[in-house]
Amino acid sequence: MPVELPILGTDAHYTVAPTKIVCLGLNYREHIAESESVRVRGFGHDIPPEPVLFPKLPSCLIGPEDTIRLPKIVESYGFDSIRTDYEAELAVIIGERCRNVDESDALSVVFGYTCANDVSQRNIQNGDRSGWFRGKSFDTFLPVGPAVVPAAQIADVQNLRIRATLNGSVVQESSTSEMIFTVAAMISYISRNFTLEPGDLILTGTPSGVGPLAVGDTIDVTVESIGTLKNTVDRER
Repeated sequence: MPVELPILGTDAHYTVAPTKIVCLGLNYREHIAESESVRVRGFGHDIPPEPVLFPKLPSCLIGPEDTIRLPKIVESYGFDSIRTDYEAELAVIIGERCRNVDESDALSVVFGYTCANDVSQRNIQNGDRSGWFRGKSFDTFLPVGPAVVPAAQIADVQNLRIRATLNGSVVQESSTSEMIFTVAAMISYISRNFTLEPGDLILTGTPSGVGPLAVGDTIDVTVESIGTLKNTVDRER
């Protein structure tokens, strides 16, 4: 679903309606180190030699203050323990059509940045033979906001604090300086595989501290210079 967000520093709004959402996994060293607790197939202790990519569907987009809904279908599998996690991330909004972008020019194709929560259903993500697609793409599994910050207003995208709080307690605390692959490197790499279109979203990976969400929770994602994205959690009816 398209999400309307204010453009910081202006009276204008931006409609987040990507043709595709490309996400990075395992892009923070400390998150790789906690892979045993996450228990997702495909996680390991080694630093990946190139970006680990996976998709999310545009239909999982929601905005600030919207409700993350834990999918009803998961209850039908009989899992001993059901786990759906938050993942605080910086999101990149592409501003122009591009292909085979050189890393040195990659930031020039960015329209702006926002906060994102890459909500992940771990049981499905771990069990599906086809990989992470379904567990990452349930409805409501991509909150974004609270605003879009134009790229020119971010002095150094590789030096932004990123934080998640769950019911008021800090659960993730890091900086984009800790990324394995920089924003420029990931844009260049993705553009060598797929044509990027204006409005496409890139999720840049999450730091350590991911954990489960439960009905009634409030999860906040804060990225320095952008703001705080707040969402509550309920069960799909």
